[in-house]
Amino acid sequence: MKNFFTRLRDRTIWSWQGLAATWRDEYSFRVWVWANLISAALALWLPLGDGVRVLILVLGLLVLVAELFNTAIERAVDHTSTDHNELAGQAKDAASAAVALTAITAGVAWVVGLWGLF
Repeated sequence: MKNFFTRLRDRTIWSWQGLAATWRDEYSFRVWVWANLISAALALWLPLGDGVRVLILVLGLLVLVAELFNTAIERAVDHTSTDHNELAGQAKDAASAAVALTAITAGVAWVVGLWGLF
């Protein structure tokens, strides 16, 4: 059991290091965090249904998760080589598209939620 808690502690430390590094080095991650704080505050303040509210909050977190994956892919590709490579560019573009699609999905949840208010 001691080994379990040691591993849990180590994984928690590594996760926070990754989050802190992404916050420090990635402007878009910081923008998404602020956008999500505003989104969460509005979702909690507006008279939305519980399901819509939860959906908006969860999708906001998924945008952050997608941005973390995007950052990881960009850094891994850039570490491998700084030379132009078509496959590397496609990998980075696909990761960016994942962020965009997740953000669009969160936006759709907002539209549906606001539509229900009118």
